[in-house]
Amino acid sequence: MAAEPANSTLSQNPEAIVGPFTDIVQRTTGIIAANTPNDLHWDRLLIMLFLALAIFVIYNGHGAKAADGGERKTGLLQFLLPRDIYTHVSARVDVWLWVLERVLRPFWFVGLFATVGPTTEQTVISSLEFVFGATPAFESAFSWMLLYSLFSLLCYDFMFFSFHYTMHKVPALWAIHKIHHTAEVLTPLTRTREHFLAGPIWATGSAFAFGVAAGLFAYLFNGGITQATLFNVSFFSFLFGLTGAFRHYHIEFRYPRWLSVWIQSPAMHHVHHSYLQKHWDTNMAAVTSIFDRLFGTLYIPEKNEHTPWGIGPDTQDQYRSFWQNTIGPFRDWYRMLSRGQSPQAGAVPTPTEEARES
Repeated sequence: MAAEPANSTLSQNPEAIVGPFTDIVQRTTGIIAANTPNDLHWDRLLIMLFLALAIFVIYNGHGAKAADGGERKTGLLQFLLPRDIYTHVSARVDVWLWVLERVLRPFWFVGLFATVGPTTEQTVISSLEFVFGATPAFESAFSWMLLYSLFSLLCYDFMFFSFHYTMHKVPALWAIHKIHHTAEVLTPLTRTREHFLAGPIWATGSAFAFGVAAGLFAYLFNGGITQATLFNVSFFSFLFGLTGAFRHYHIEFRYPRWLSVWIQSPAMHHVHHSYLQKHWDTNMAAVTSIFDRLFGTLYIPEKNEHTPWGIGPDTQDQYRSFWQNTIGPFRDWYRMLSRGQSPQAGAVPTPTEEARES
């Protein structure tokens, strides 16, 4: 994704710095039209298959979880594509929620991601020019590109953690995000299992984070910098993509503990989806473990730790069908209002409150 310093359409000044985020957005026609999640692209699937086969061989058929979240030993086909998971009603709901999100995606993508990001980027550039004067116009090098990639990743991860934490703790927002957690089994498509109101929230946070990072480095390098890439993909995005699909895959992919305190392993996200009380509100970040460590939400599971997925037997039957998941937030908000309580009063229970009530 090479950034080409071009004339900015956002400014009348021909000398204005055009940041890499603006350049990326100008190339997003294909992204908007794309209907296949990244985790389902053939290259990601091949990587996932290769790693899954390696786990099967190394652990002699152990390491895959059943629909109840318990580990079991199986044959190869059951290990890779267990019938009880892929025929589960939750897996079918994943598909329909994804279809609805993809139908609505072009509207909020254009309206938010393609405006918030470039606006943030230009605001950062203008603010730095106002405070520090003209760009120092450093010369770009691979080491700087690598630093830009890392800084972008950390900005994104912090913003993701902040939004994610808030969506777990604020009852009105939990009503939206809860739909992702109603998944009773994990499949690669569960990553996109979101209520249609959640997409704009995540897009805004991502666009703001990348806009801040792009604006800072665009100012320092007069717009002439791109992220370090492998195979035309951001270096750190490529590394995350190697195992990203495993976050919502039933096979447990663990990292050594020393690495897990820095990077979120897929097994740690299995824990995040568990309805057991000890697992609630843990492992909130997307890529690193840094912010979970800082804010006390890090949980590194034991090998083959039991992780039953969903929101628990007390309320799961209210969120089993596509229709129940689609109207779920509206139903919860109505209950808030009918009780005469504000969303901040906790009328819609967070996971902790749901257990307290039961």
